[in-house]
Amino acid sequence: MPKAVRFAEYGGVDVLNLVEVERPTPGAREVLVRVVAAGINPGEAMIRRGVLHERFPATFPSGQGSDLAGIVEELGAGVTGFALGDEVIGFTDNRASHAEYVIVEENHLSPRPADVPWEQAGALFVAGTTAYAAVHAVKVGRGETVVVSGAAGGVGSLVVQLARQAGATVIGLASESHHAWLARQGVIPVTYGEDVGERVRAAADGTIDAFIDTFGAPYIELALELGVPGERINTTIDFPGAAKHGTKAEGSAAAARADVLGELAALIAGGELEIPIARVYPLDEVRDAFGELERRHTRGKIVLKP
Repeated sequence: MPKAVRFAEYGGVDVLNLVEVERPTPGAREVLVRVVAAGINPGEAMIRRGVLHERFPATFPSGQGSDLAGIVEELGAGVTGFALGDEVIGFTDNRASHAEYVIVEENHLSPRPADVPWEQAGALFVAGTTAYAAVHAVKVGRGETVVVSGAAGGVGSLVVQLARQAGATVIGLASESHHAWLARQGVIPVTYGEDVGERVRAAADGTIDAFIDTFGAPYIELALELGVPGERINTTIDFPGAAKHGTKAEGSAAAARADVLGELAALIAGGELEIPIARVYPLDEVRDAFGELERRHTRGKIVLKP
């Protein structure tokens, strides 16, 4: 029988288990995908811990995972856009991709370009669409200066690249171990921590037009202190802060479309976008994978491979 990750209560990584499940059967306009790679995300850890219970409650036993890349194994009735054996990138809204097989709606899939590695394909959806939405939310423009917190993380590493492609000067907040990578992307790296505001002002040498927070508190407050207008501040994680200060909080849901996946995948295939892969874990080491993720010091994405 195929296996999938499940948890039966809120808690730490120890509540995660790999269990045997029935092989899913696709319904109308659905596709059964054999998962080759599936990214993991901070939001999944927050859901598992119960931190987002009011916003995204879990029903137990719960699966997890949205990101996926894999091979079409079975077609439901009415599917016309894909064939058996097709290699695809996609997403599920059913917390189910951390598994050997997953059911995916046909319109949640995009072909995998041959030049996109499986690991990057499997890690694309949440981080890619979140970064895409965040950059569009603050209307990054050519010649502007944008600050990005968590600039080397799974989302932040894509935000800085997309903002640079839009023609902006980008200041990236990250630990010093990530500064060389940021500099190679054309980003001005700044160390976070005490007196970060002074370092950002020095790096900007002028007006700061927008701020994208991918880390959480206290960066909305920092952005406001730096004089960034509230409508040009977007957080992908600090929802209470956004509600308090009236800033934006657009993320994956604002760009969760197959055409966006296709656009991002084309950028990767063309060498214009990189998804750094911090580490790849086998599915049965899901606890270790999330343990590393929740220490919040990785550059780029952590990926599970069944």
